[in-house]
Amino acid sequence: MTDVPSFETIKFEVADHVATITLNRPERLNSMPPAMADDIRGALDYLPLLGARALLITGEGRGFCSGADLAGDRNSSAVGGGANSRKALRNHYNPMLLALSNLDIPVVVAVNGPAAGVGCSFGLSGDFTIAGKSAYFLQAFVNIGLVPDGGSSWLLPRLVGLPRAAQMMMLGEKIGAEQAAEWGLIYKCVEDAALMEEARALATRLANGPTVSLGAMRRILREGLSQSYAATLDAEAMGQYIAGNSADAAEGILAFQEKRKTAFQGK
Repeated sequence: MTDVPSFETIKFEVADHVATITLNRPERLNSMPPAMADDIRGALDYLPLLGARALLITGEGRGFCSGADLAGDRNSSAVGGGANSRKALRNHYNPMLLALSNLDIPVVVAVNGPAAGVGCSFGLSGDFTIAGKSAYFLQAFVNIGLVPDGGSSWLLPRLVGLPRAAQMMMLGEKIGAEQAAEWGLIYKCVEDAALMEEARALATRLANGPTVSLGAMRRILREGLSQSYAATLDAEAMGQYIAGNSADAAEGILAFQEKRKTAFQGK
């Protein structure tokens, strides 16, 4: 088995087939410099090698991610405008977000405090976002004269519709966790003290599921947001072919016939 690597700006561990990435700059509410985006992307590359079947993402301390690092080097930061921000987005943040989107395993995000700027986009990029009651989501860009990034302009209208996306992006208002759950922006809002227990239980449940099937579902759901009905029907047929030939599908059918609990192996 491949050794779990260490990174400068994140904690990374794998246990019971659940990989956990913890943003680890608590003194700055886990603001995300380009180096953190690179560390996250590097950790994602190791998931298949480490046998991970689900990913859990959270933040260290009292915040999830307060956005790009406004105090960072303006030559490498995603803020400050112009060519520097475009370069940082294209070379660091966007590749990390695309790698997260393209994973073949489910992703649970536990938002434990402010999720602002690119941290908001990042916090909403999993399959299931669970937030503690004290958490909030903020598209802060308009407050400093910038444009939303991190995929927000694509993601938010699909999650909550154009009017609410415009509210978040153009008015720059905080959306509390309870309101976010009411809107359907996130999967669930829970008590702060229960956040990590609930998030880990969900990640463990997914890790014990039929990984090939879940990976196909993840891909079909995301591709279906921007393709035709006919294309999605075809994608489902292909997904069914792939999942139907997996060992877990054979186990699922056998367990059903034998009236017992399934024992999926992620293969």
